[in-house]
Amino acid sequence: MALKITVIGTGYLGATHAAAMAELGFEVLGLDVVPEKIEMLSAGRVPMYEPGLEELLRKHVAGIEGSSGRLRFTMDWAEIAEFGDVHFVCVNTPQKHGEYACDMSYVDSAVESLAKHLGRPALVVGKSTVPVGSAERLAARIVELAPAGGEVELAWNPEFLREGFAVQDTLHPDRIVVGVRSEHAERVLREVYATPVGEGSPFVVTDFPTAELVKTSANSFLATKISFINAMAEVCEAAGGDVVKLAEALGYDERIGKKFLRAGIGFGGGCLPKDIRAFMARAGELGADQALTFLREVDSINMRRRGHMVELAREAVGGNSSFLGKRVAVLGATFKPDSDDVRDSPALNVAGQIHLQGGQVTVYDPKGMENAKRLFPTLGYAPSALDAVRGADVVLHLTEWREFRELDPEALGEAASRRLILDGRNALDPARWRAAGWTYRAMGRPRA
Repeated sequence: MALKITVIGTGYLGATHAAAMAELGFEVLGLDVVPEKIEMLSAGRVPMYEPGLEELLRKHVAGIEGSSGRLRFTMDWAEIAEFGDVHFVCVNTPQKHGEYACDMSYVDSAVESLAKHLGRPALVVGKSTVPVGSAERLAARIVELAPAGGEVELAWNPEFLREGFAVQDTLHPDRIVVGVRSEHAERVLREVYATPVGEGSPFVVTDFPTAELVKTSANSFLATKISFINAMAEVCEAAGGDVVKLAEALGYDERIGKKFLRAGIGFGGGCLPKDIRAFMARAGELGADQALTFLREVDSINMRRRGHMVELAREAVGGNSSFLGKRVAVLGATFKPDSDDVRDSPALNVAGQIHLQGGQVTVYDPKGMENAKRLFPTLGYAPSALDAVRGADVVLHLTEWREFRELDPEALGEAASRRLILDGRNALDPARWRAAGWTYRAMGRPRA
């Protein structure tokens, strides 16, 4: 009999996973505790922007004309427990307020709420990013609470989704990692992922701690690589070098590779910053804090880039102690393109700092405007890049949307007060902008 799958938590990760499981042919039931979210998903709409996700959802949500009907949503824990053979836990693990550590309250609550209703054999699969050691504790808690006791197993299957590519990363993952304690759990997960494994996705079987460490280790490595090239940008500025050419030369080394070597204002979002901080906190609890002290510098370099962009902008508009009387256009609000996510966005952080120092800031972003307005309601917002730039003394390019790379520098120059642009992502073509009369500056690059 075909496996039935549930997905607990229907945020960014859960909604994507639920739709993908339906696409792979499974009957899927998703659960959330927020009525508005369930109502929206049941209508085939998603509460966030993710390319291709809404189309995939509408293809499978029951009740939508032409759908497969394989995907439904509920708020009933008993219904979830009765329905599912495999239960994926996809709830959020934010950073604790005022601490580096991870807040496990949502995961703990979800696992306990589910376990109380599990009266038959089942596999609970954690996908949330958690501190190493959590799976061991949760497995014992499930056995303690579940009416079926030891017939309910836990496995850990970390997610590796990139915002903007989440559907692709779920249906065609570059690797599938499962932390299991039995051949049965491995066999069940091989059945769940039979299609991508058949297409060539590697299937890596580990113990609990290793599976938990993979995601935080991967994010720490990426963060280190990004901060490394940003540190080199600082050296290039001091020495008169060009960090873009430096990165190009480094990227040809197969041991290093070209990805994540674009210098700029650094990383943000809901994963990388909080994951490396939680990793440091957990290493300290385990007595291995010295192993990850380098991540403090990685974090410090990253945060320093935001302040450096503010300083470059201040210098660009006259070098005074504040931005009073200056109009600043900010292109970009999300932490990365192809997303509406503004969590810990370097672009919004820079915009906010300039605003607090007296600048008249106007922001435009293709997808993140509404989320940005909720987070920074006192900033100005424009309906287009051209409107944002109108009358600006300086333009800051802070999120590398394709739309911004394709802007007409001449048309923008007609609208701006001064043709001065600071490229905080090293993603624009300097020659094209300079040919249109703009003064183009970027982090870690020569001024001309």
